[in-house]
Amino acid sequence: MLRRTARALVSCGTHARFPNATSVAIARALASAPHRRSQTTDALAQELVSVCDTALAQGKRVNWVFLGAPGVGKGTYATRISKLMQIPHISAGDLVRDEIKRGTALGAEMQAITSTGQLLPDAMILDILKQRVERGVLDGERGFLLDGFPRTVPQAQALSTFAEITAVMNLGLREEILIEKCCARRICSECGKNFNIADINYPGDPPIVMPPLNPPVGCEGKMTQRPDDTETVVKARLEVYKTHAVPVENYYREKNRLTDFEIKSGIPETMPRLLEVILGICRGMK
Repeated sequence: MLRRTARALVSCGTHARFPNATSVAIARALASAPHRRSQTTDALAQELVSVCDTALAQGKRVNWVFLGAPGVGKGTYATRISKLMQIPHISAGDLVRDEIKRGTALGAEMQAITSTGQLLPDAMILDILKQRVERGVLDGERGFLLDGFPRTVPQAQALSTFAEITAVMNLGLREEILIEKCCARRICSECGKNFNIADINYPGDPPIVMPPLNPPVGCEGKMTQRPDDTETVVKARLEVYKTHAVPVENYYREKNRLTDFEIKSGIPETMPRLLEVILGICRGMK
């Protein structure tokens, strides 16, 4: 509404037939809306830090899991939330890609499997994940935020043998948007940061609008695409994921650990909503 009004003001030029007070009010609303949203997010973030500090002071660990289909944004939101919680973000996918990049025998075997859209055997993932979690405990880390794992009930059960999961956030997004976002993922070959060139604008009530996450000038021309981010492979991955997702969700739901969260907009609009939900969970864990 404010944006449409702003365009109307611009198109009318200096002779716009709005009362002066109304024009001033609209201008103030336009200027303050992003600021108010930022203030809300900052306040929620500060409270999350305080709540986590309190839990840690009581000897509790903050071991979270983010579930969700490929392309839903687990990594994006996990990175932001983990920084606020002051715990490391551990991506099972990143651990696998690092193993592949290092050119190990295990990495070569992993690449052969993932290139077809199939899930890796449990033993492969569990081995590298257990090493990472145990290293974090020795280094004095306060917990972790894990995304991309577990994907099956046996994996969830095996994970519980070396890490107690305190909460699970299950992120959801419409499938056609998931496919479009996956195929639009890009990685800078120099700095390694992730971007997404998809410009999502789906009608509805409310509409789903997700602007692209474009690379900065320094990364332009250095974008690469994962070989498995093609429509055929993405659809195969989603089918495999759906087969195993419901049992995993039910596994954590029965343990009163799981919370469902539907993504309906871009990061700036979603973060305050997500922070409020996470804060509610953290307060209940005191």
